[in-house]
Amino acid sequence: MNAGNLPMQTLASSAAKALKGLSTAREYMRYGFTTLRDLGSADPVFPAVDLRNALAAGIVDGPRLIVAAHIISASGDHGDLRGFYGSRCALPASAIAGDPGSIKALVRREHTFGSDWIKTTNTGGYFSLGDDPERLTWFDEEMDVLVATARQLGMPVAVHTDAAAGGRQAIRAGARSLERAYLIDAEAIAMAEKVGTWVVPTMQMTQEDLHSLHAHTRPCQAVWKFSRDNGQIVESERLIAKSEVNIAYGTDCGMFPFSHGILEFQAIVAAGIRPVRALKAATSVAAELLGRGDIGALTVGKFADIVAMPGDPIADISVTAKVDFVIKGGVVYCGRAPMS
Repeated sequence: MNAGNLPMQTLASSAAKALKGLSTAREYMRYGFTTLRDLGSADPVFPAVDLRNALAAGIVDGPRLIVAAHIISASGDHGDLRGFYGSRCALPASAIAGDPGSIKALVRREHTFGSDWIKTTNTGGYFSLGDDPERLTWFDEEMDVLVATARQLGMPVAVHTDAAAGGRQAIRAGARSLERAYLIDAEAIAMAEKVGTWVVPTMQMTQEDLHSLHAHTRPCQAVWKFSRDNGQIVESERLIAKSEVNIAYGTDCGMFPFSHGILEFQAIVAAGIRPVRALKAATSVAAELLGRGDIGALTVGKFADIVAMPGDPIADISVTAKVDFVIKGGVVYCGRAPMS
């Protein structure tokens, strides 16, 4: 997603989006990410699934890809992109449901056409129009239906959520991960710790938001929301850092340049998370989130995924942004030997 040019990007072909996705995936391989989870594209069909399949088949080189092809959302919530277009337009850029039957149908559609995960939003957001991050957008029974349908089909659920009540709702329903969790509170964190829900806090996004807010480059619909909430967002990051909740590395790239995603290591350490915990968030803990016992650690029986950088990331986390050697599955992708 290119948030700065979302309306025009939506009009691009599915093939164009898949090719852009391939370029981005390869960029992240050079940063040392041998497996990526992609959570939703603004396209009426399934280019992310096609890209995943091409990567898995070796048709193109790049990282392993795990995808939720679309963001399932209620009308008027963060995943409803219709507000970016005129009311006379009917572009199929969003997967919108308004009742339990349509929720089930969209989850089953994702399963039918190859999504690995289900992605949903259950609050308003900061960049989207006409909604508020502090407001829930699914009723409890609707969230319960979505997660139960996904569970029956063997699909984990990632919930993009901002309001603390949204985190609590997602945890009660059985979501596997909370994405962003900008306004999470101590109660929701304790719930996540108790049941083992993962939190993917995307803290570099906070730095991007603060920078653009001070530079007066935030879109107008985001300015009032972030101006109101930025203090609570920073406090929520501190609560996450002090907790024992499962933290997995993730970004909100697309809302800011993809090249900045590697800075998430530095952002989460700056928030108070220990460097070792930050590194595990992108390796062993991330593999557990994905349910992948074959990656995430240098152990007999797992894929040989190895990343090297010119320094000790435990002493200086910033060297994670200088990766110069990457092996995926025992094959050198970039570094000091020719790519196979």
